Amino acid sequence: MTDLYFEAALEEARKGYAEGGIPIGSVLVHNGRILGRGHNKRVQQGSPTLHGEMDALENAGRLPAKTYHECVLYTTLSPCAMCTGAILLYGISKVIIGENTTFMGEEQLLKDRGVEVVVLDNTECKQLMKEFIGNTPELWNEDIGE
Repeated sequence: MTDLYFEAALEEARKGYAEGGIPIGSVLVHNGRILGRGHNKRVQQGSPTLHGEMDALENAGRLPAKTYHECVLYTTLSPCAMCTGAILLYGISKVIIGENTTFMGEEQLLKDRGVEVVVLDNTECKQLMKEFIGNTPELWNEDIGE
């Protein structure tokens, strides 16, 4: 069975890739409703911080703290240190990750701080990232700060 929320994050990743960007997508879900969705727009908008998770949070808008605590964040790739910091800052309680093979982010920090972390090991997410990294390694290295 396909998870509709994860599929929405994957759709965002595909959209970012089609725009010439980094194929990472994310959605913020509260009580079965997508509040915000986004994808990595560092290339498209020339932004140093507009990762997929950050874009989804931005598109969700300002929310009460209680709402964030009840949210699930879906992301196609293991969250980097910056996105992990935002997850912790807003107290998001659960993160569902498409894959962590091409990049292992700060999952252990999330777990250590009480966030439930689920890794789906999704084949399409891995294929998108491998293709992107193979075709544009310089953009990937820039995105992860190398």
